[in-house]
Amino acid sequence: MIDGLPVRRVAVLRCNALGDYLMATPALAALRARFPDAEITLLGAPWHERFLRGRPGPVDRVLVLPHVDGLAGQPDGVPPAHELPAFLDAARGYGYDLAVQLHGGGGASNPLVRDLGARRSIGLRADGAPSLDADVPYRYYQPEADRFLEVVRLVGADGPADYPLLHVHDAERDAAAALLPGAGPWVALHAGATDPRRRWPAERFAAVADGLTEAGARPVLVGGPGDAEPAAAVTAAARRPLTDLTGRTDLGTLAGVLQRCAAVVGNDSGPLHLARAVGAATVGLFWCGNAINAAAPTRTRHRPLLSWTLRCPECGVDCSTAGHPHRPGDGCEHRPSFLDQIPVAEVQEEVSDLIGRVTAPTWATPR
Repeated sequence: MIDGLPVRRVAVLRCNALGDYLMATPALAALRARFPDAEITLLGAPWHERFLRGRPGPVDRVLVLPHVDGLAGQPDGVPPAHELPAFLDAARGYGYDLAVQLHGGGGASNPLVRDLGARRSIGLRADGAPSLDADVPYRYYQPEADRFLEVVRLVGADGPADYPLLHVHDAERDAAAALLPGAGPWVALHAGATDPRRRWPAERFAAVADGLTEAGARPVLVGGPGDAEPAAAVTAAARRPLTDLTGRTDLGTLAGVLQRCAAVVGNDSGPLHLARAVGAATVGLFWCGNAINAAAPTRTRHRPLLSWTLRCPECGVDCSTAGHPHRPGDGCEHRPSFLDQIPVAEVQEEVSDLIGRVTAPTWATPR
C-alpha cells in the first residue's frame, strides 16, 4: 500500500551495464519483499531482456527503453529516440502505481520517470535536477547498493545490501562444466574494464596466472568480446599456458563459469560483480574512489585490494574530486592504469587464503 492504495505495478529505471544492474539488485529485492504481489518492470537495455528472461528474481519483466538524450550509461543497441514518445504513452496507459529512479542524479532520468505517469515517483536528485514526489540527495561517493536502498526506503522497502543470489540455470552450469572440466580448483581472471584506468596491468595478471599454475590451480581468462585486447596481453606475458574463454561465453554461461571457480580475480567491472552475485569468492582490484562506490563490504568471501593513486600518472591532475565542484582538479583526459600500487604478492596471498578458507566450494563438486 502507498497512500492507502494498493501497489500493483512498479517501474524501475536502471538502464546501463551489468555491474550497474547488479548493484541495484538489493533494492529490487527489497521492493519485491515490500510489494510481494506487485509486478516489477525494469526499464532497461536489450541485454537485460535477454539475460533476465525466464530467470527467477525480483524483476518480472523488462521493457527496453528507447534512447534518451542525456541519459548517462545507456547501452548501444536500444531503439531510436523517435520511439520514446510512443513508449511513454504506453507506460502512462499501463498505469504504474510507483516509478523508481535508480539511474544517477536525475538531470535526464527524473523527467523521464515523471513522464511515466505513475501515481508516485521516487529516486535520486542531484543539485539542480528536477524533483520527484520524494527523493534522496545524490552525492557521487556513496556505496551504490546502499544508495539505492536509501531510495526504496522512501516507500518502506528495506533489506540487506548484499547481492541476492543470482539464479544460474542447470544448462548454464552444464555448459560451464564442459568448458572447465575436472575438479579444479579453477581461478577466473578478468583483465578488462571499459575504462583503462580501472585495469590492473596485464603483466601482473600474467604473473598471478603463472603462480596459480605452479601452485596446482587452473587459471582461466574470462570476459566479453571487448576484453580481447587485455586478455591477449595477459596470454602473451604469461610463461605458462592458460585457458582463455574471453568472448567465448554468453552472459549466462559466464555466470556458470564464475560460480564454478574457487575464486575470481578481476578489475572493477561487470564480471567481478557477477561473480559476487553467483556466490563466488572474489579478489577485486579497485582504484580507491571506485572502491567507495562498488567494493564488497565483507571479507569472508571478498577481498578488495585498493590502489590509492589520486593523481594522474601522466599529468599529475587530482582525479579524486568528482562531485566536489569547489575542489580543483579532475578534467584529465589521460587513461593510464591507476592500479599500479597493487602488487602481485597481495593478490596471490588473498587468492591462496580464499581457496583454503571458503567452505564447500562449487568446484569441489563438479556436475
